[in-house]
Amino acid sequence: MVLKKFGFLSFLISPLLVLADDRPNIVFLFSDDHAIKAISAYGGPLADVAPTPNIDRLAEQGAVFLNSFCGNSICGPSRATILTGKHSHKNGFMRNTAKGFDQQQWTVAKALQAGGYQTAVVGKWHLKSTPVGFDHWEVFPGQGSYYNPVYIQMDGSKKQFEGYATDLTSEKAIDWLKGRDQSKPFFLMCQHKAPHRTFAPALRHLGAFDEVDIPEPDSLFDDYANRSGTLAKNEMELDRHFDWAYDAKVRKDERGDVELPEPDRYGTPEYNRMTDAQKAVWDGHFGPHNELFLADFKAGKLDHRAVVRWKYRRYMRNYLSTVKAVDESVGRMLDYLDSQGLAENTIVIYSSDQGFFLGEHGWYDKRWMFEESFRMPFVARWPGVIQPGSRPAELIQNIDYAPTFLEIAGLDVPSEIQGRSLAPLFKGKESNWRESLYYSYYEFGEHAVPPHFGVRTATHKLIHFPKTNEWNLFDLVADPHEMRSVHDDSEYVKIREELTREYQRLREYYDVPQE
Repeated sequence: MVLKKFGFLSFLISPLLVLADDRPNIVFLFSDDHAIKAISAYGGPLADVAPTPNIDRLAEQGAVFLNSFCGNSICGPSRATILTGKHSHKNGFMRNTAKGFDQQQWTVAKALQAGGYQTAVVGKWHLKSTPVGFDHWEVFPGQGSYYNPVYIQMDGSKKQFEGYATDLTSEKAIDWLKGRDQSKPFFLMCQHKAPHRTFAPALRHLGAFDEVDIPEPDSLFDDYANRSGTLAKNEMELDRHFDWAYDAKVRKDERGDVELPEPDRYGTPEYNRMTDAQKAVWDGHFGPHNELFLADFKAGKLDHRAVVRWKYRRYMRNYLSTVKAVDESVGRMLDYLDSQGLAENTIVIYSSDQGFFLGEHGWYDKRWMFEESFRMPFVARWPGVIQPGSRPAELIQNIDYAPTFLEIAGLDVPSEIQGRSLAPLFKGKESNWRESLYYSYYEFGEHAVPPHFGVRTATHKLIHFPKTNEWNLFDLVADPHEMRSVHDDSEYVKIREELTREYQRLREYYDVPQE
């Protein structure tokens, strides 16, 4: 076991006889596609109508990082980056379509396990491989399912459990904590499927936002002018691509003679997994709402924009209802740590693999380097170290998670890691932090978002679209919603040149291959 002494943590532990290892425990609570706009601790237009009291509790007792970002806004690659501390081109998992995560490489789980931590991962894995470096794991196959999900067991078998995925994952994670080896510090990754598409809430939360007026983003009907021509070719619009059955929950067998426009491709896999009793609850909620919508649609009472607005409301009500169970899960974990006297020596982090579009630009997915999907939440509590209620503004990225876990554990950070430990920021004592971030997106899949790369500073963002050889530059102060590229504006020549140089510098620094 290789330990190191530094700053606020100092350990002297025998690798042969560990009688009392009092290094901090690490609990990593991770969701999927959770936009910061849907976390009330971050503020914004949804904070009052859709509060997240348990994540807020974590924030009040710790820190909300205001400028937290991913390196590649897609599920599997983000998870690979967190495990390795390296950008996608270095860890090899560049796309969700990759063959599998290379488990031969270094990962923070293997390092913590070798360094004396008891390790576990429960819930969504999504790396097309068997977890390595974990004393215990129980993970979903692929994306996993919301209702009555299957979990892969450590012996390779698959076992189905009745219930809701978020609740079950929380229960399994806490059960592991109850049975762990209490002589060792622990590293727990509790990873939820929610609120990933298809935005399927716990049955107890159906209708939670039916009476709430959810504000529309100003760019709901974005025409994609003044930016790259690739934007208009996307396939993630509420208007043209939000599936009627799969996303909007209007099944074909409910429609009678009403013909809805495309798309209608995917059916209702989550509904099909339910028991008859569960379906009855589902139908009791969605049935009357769908009947009213179909009647209005058939009668011609809804013009094109009215239909888009209806989709937006249906989307947001389901998305926010799905978040409610995640927030409850956070509260359940915090309550357990408090009740067992573990809270004082445990750092708890809440994050998500990337952000998500909640109607901005008319979209419902992620992938783009635009703020809504590029940003990812990062809320952390560490009693005695992190100042309660603090809101650090430094630019952090998911390449930073692995070195942070290592420093918390008193372990050396390998030179191959591309991120930096956030531990100094936890104390508010880092004066020489990065001033820019690098972004990459390599996939060209179902949503037709092209590969693109870029750099972001505190005030500006430069994006390169190699397929069309276009460049977009955004002034994030004057244009926070990124509605107009100023790349060709004469008054931005100096800034454009500075960001172009920084973009090339970061590509060299991170050893990025040619596009």
